[in-house]
Amino acid sequence: MQLSDVSHPVWRKSTRSNGAGGDCVEVADLAVGIGVRDSKAPEAGHLTYAPEAWVGFTAQVKAGRYDWDVDGSA
Repeated sequence: MQLSDVSHPVWRKSTRSNGAGGDCVEVADLAVGIGVRDSKAPEAGHLTYAPEAWVGFTAQVKAGRYDWDVDGSA
């Protein structure tokens, strides 16, 4: 994992994000951990997670731990 300059982090969206442009989060590798923010409101700031916590969380997401039926189609 390459760290970006804390004052100029490189934010990226997941390939799993909504392709229509909404419902997206962005992540960046920071010197202090993994930054996560809302792509629609980047000026609102970000949350920072320890790398170990982020790895554990993303593994749970990929395993379907947080899936839910929002519109009845799943």
